[in-house]
Amino acid sequence: MRMRLWNGGERQVDASHDAMIELARLVDRQARAVRKRYEDEVEAPVHSASEKIARARFRVYGTSIPPDATFTLRLNFGAVQGWEEDSRQVEPFTYLARLFERASGQEPFKVPESWQGLEERLDLHTKFNLATTNDIVGGNSGSPLVDADGRLVGLMFDGNIHSIAGAYWFDPEKNRAIAVHPAIMLEGLRKVYQAQELLSELGFSLGGRGPGLPASSRLEPRSATSLASHPAPAAPRGTR
Repeated sequence: MRMRLWNGGERQVDASHDAMIELARLVDRQARAVRKRYEDEVEAPVHSASEKIARARFRVYGTSIPPDATFTLRLNFGAVQGWEEDSRQVEPFTYLARLFERASGQEPFKVPESWQGLEERLDLHTKFNLATTNDIVGGNSGSPLVDADGRLVGLMFDGNIHSIAGAYWFDPEKNRAIAVHPAIMLEGLRKVYQAQELLSELGFSLGGRGPGLPASSRLEPRSATSLASHPAPAAPRGTR
């Protein structure tokens, strides 16, 4: 149905009797008017005031504190690094083997059905997630993680428990960003989902590797860079 609507264009959408499309058609004009009023009377004044505040902060603090990101791209530098937790060193990498070792059959340690019983087929030494010293906050999920050579080495999606307070204060000793390693993405696409078309679209094959990734799935990057767009202009800090 979605493909028919897409291929049929505006005429096909206008002729559709789908309940959700009819609802959208019913409220569209009023919703657009409300949205425009909100943009003109709320968002525009806030953006204008935020710009004035940012300039005032810069005059007072200069470059001693980072500016708010205000929905613009930020290049943030960090390194792949673990942390110490209760006198125990937490390593920066996790591996596929741990997924099955900790599987209990109950949430949150329930392995998806599509992955169950595939231990012998999968390379259990494949890196799964990695921790870095990049300073990120909620909303950065999906930001690319690249190494010093510009190679994609991960996608940001989370932080450790110490990163929760990161919107207000960054602790370089414990605050860590968490990224998913490209090696596990490829392992899953090849051996679990058999996603040949997607792999080909990305420039990979079921058994090979594509451009922009290291030759080894056991990548040991020493430094990492995250490109992120901060979701909240009001956040105290913004070089993320």
